[in-house]
Amino acid sequence: MMKRLIYRVLTTVLVFSSLLQAQNAETQNLPLPMEVKLPGMWQKTISKVQYDLLGNEKGISQIEVVNENCLHIQFCFSLNQTVRQDDWQVVVTPDFSPSFHWAPHLTPTPRHIIDQHVFRSPALIAADDRQVITLIPDLDIMKKGTPVRWYLDLDAENNRLVLGMSNSRVDDHVLFVRESGAEYPAGEVEIGFFLMVHTDEASLKNPFRKPLDFLWNRWGHDLCQAGNPVDADLERYVEHTYNWAFNSWADAVWQEFELNGNKVGAPVFIVNVTQSPNYPGEVNEREFRSVWNQAWFSSLRSAGGLFRYARRTGNSALMEKAQLTKELALSFPQKSGFFYGLIGTEMEEVEIEGRKYRRSKGWDTHYWGNSNRNPYTWNPRESPFHILDMSWTALLMLRWYDELEKDERLLRYAEQYARSLLNIQSENGFFPGWLDLHTQKPMDHLNESPETAMSVTFLLKLYELTSKQEYKKAALKAMDAVIHNIIPVGRWEDFETYWSCSRYGSDHLVGKKVGRNNIYKQNNFSMFWTAEALFECYRITKDKRYLRYGQRTLDEMLMTQASWQPPYMYVNVLGGFGVMNSDAEWNDARGSLFAEIILQYGELLGMAEYYERGISALKSSFVMMYCPENPRTKVQWEKTWPFFGPEDYGFTMENYGHNGRTSPEGLGMGEFTIYDWGNGAAAEAYNRIWDKFGEIERFIK
Repeated sequence: MMKRLIYRVLTTVLVFSSLLQAQNAETQNLPLPMEVKLPGMWQKTISKVQYDLLGNEKGISQIEVVNENCLHIQFCFSLNQTVRQDDWQVVVTPDFSPSFHWAPHLTPTPRHIIDQHVFRSPALIAADDRQVITLIPDLDIMKKGTPVRWYLDLDAENNRLVLGMSNSRVDDHVLFVRESGAEYPAGEVEIGFFLMVHTDEASLKNPFRKPLDFLWNRWGHDLCQAGNPVDADLERYVEHTYNWAFNSWADAVWQEFELNGNKVGAPVFIVNVTQSPNYPGEVNEREFRSVWNQAWFSSLRSAGGLFRYARRTGNSALMEKAQLTKELALSFPQKSGFFYGLIGTEMEEVEIEGRKYRRSKGWDTHYWGNSNRNPYTWNPRESPFHILDMSWTALLMLRWYDELEKDERLLRYAEQYARSLLNIQSENGFFPGWLDLHTQKPMDHLNESPETAMSVTFLLKLYELTSKQEYKKAALKAMDAVIHNIIPVGRWEDFETYWSCSRYGSDHLVGKKVGRNNIYKQNNFSMFWTAEALFECYRITKDKRYLRYGQRTLDEMLMTQASWQPPYMYVNVLGGFGVMNSDAEWNDARGSLFAEIILQYGELLGMAEYYERGISALKSSFVMMYCPENPRTKVQWEKTWPFFGPEDYGFTMENYGHNGRTSPEGLGMGEFTIYDWGNGAAAEAYNRIWDKFGEIERFIK
């Protein structure tokens, strides 16, 4: 460990005029007027660190050697008057040509920036086969508040890592572009960052581990130990969930009907605030009334959690509802082994006092369909079979059979699907993305994607239950395809990456990197499936290669998890997840799904950080719930929907800040609850983790 040194340097103007300051997109690649002199050993890896004047102020730079691998670089400007300057930036230029890059968000043109709104675990990473450089903004400065929004930018084409200050606006859903008009009031302006360089083999194989360790130990750990993101007994949130779904909102949420003479039931796919018992107006259903068994919205997954809770508490009424949802899943018809992903009803428009409202025609009009989040059609009746959705549902059937009750129908249904799945595996190991609804032949998109990892986990579980080697063989072949073709280049493309609400790139980026960033459009959902599949491969085979790749993939996923509490987030966000590098959510519902695998890696590797991150992920999935246990969130809900009251306790939006902005007045809150991707999913995760791990607080003591 090097002795801690502090260099205070009154910087001097270089030969370049201040007219060359990079204050807009057109001047981004011009040299900046000021340069920081780094300690000698750092000059072997960093070519230069240059920064702008702020107005006419040269500023003072301070360099602290934190340790042999880390510098802290800070700038302070003393302004005598208000300065109007559209852009300020500091640029780090590596002294090598990186072959690998990572950033939390895409900046496909010089107009684009990575606004602070998406600073969950903010870092820029550039690496080759000899060294890894990481730039991390100084979040301690940001916690005090900043006069102008901070941003990052990764210009891989020109070998530039950028930290800056600028106004911005949201572009598309969701990228950020520069805006003019930034003002700095008279007084002190600070900005700084940590610069890390690692050359050890572990960092070269997994460039995410050291930044994650740094971020969590510096900011996340203490918050976690203090009880963030929620400090109440999680059992209370589960009670709110089931009271909301099956009591106070039951008329809107719980759906019970007959199929072929059999009684079935499940919570509806989605409800909105107009369906609150406290809403003063008419009901207007947001989307078609339906129940889904899909990668996001899985009624069978939620029912498994309800089963666990009912078993633990002896609640026969809730157990009956869990069983009705299982019966519904088993009712989904199969075609050559493949099966549908949702059941929906016909909808209609009704007119009341001159205004039109969407309403369901009822379950007598039901039809079978598939998720309309796909490249082909928005019509669920016409949507193709999705391998990912079917493998997930079949896996849940096997887990129900293995962990809850030995209902042989579940095993038979899943194995009938598995036999068809093996028949469509490609020679290269991948499973296709979608199948034509009529011919069951592979279609044109995502036929070599990390969605394959879900089928790996399913087939390994089926191998465990049946001892049939063909399932294991097919799974390991598929896993190798993902290892060789996806993980090294970060090609985390799945259905959500392009065909959900963030459709940027669906017309030109599928299978291609964003050239300016040297990064694919990425989604952490497929990172999760892959990390879980690799964990299962290791558990079955004990081959440490799977564990090594699994931890790297898990860590890349964790780069999308919040490691701190920004002052501009008005609900608690520690441990919550974003979604992808072109969207803006915090506290997304996927945190409940991710929590268990983080804990499993923590237990296997004996890593306290993973324990804390896993429990924080689980807790984060309850943060958006409207209830007294979430006082900050409750205030935001009541500013947004003043009619909310005790009957609405349990209402849970799937995420926060979805559109790229938040405010103290409630901007960033939503208007709907998806039981299977919200409160019901969070309750399921809690009940599952309780059954498997026991008292959760032991992980963070």
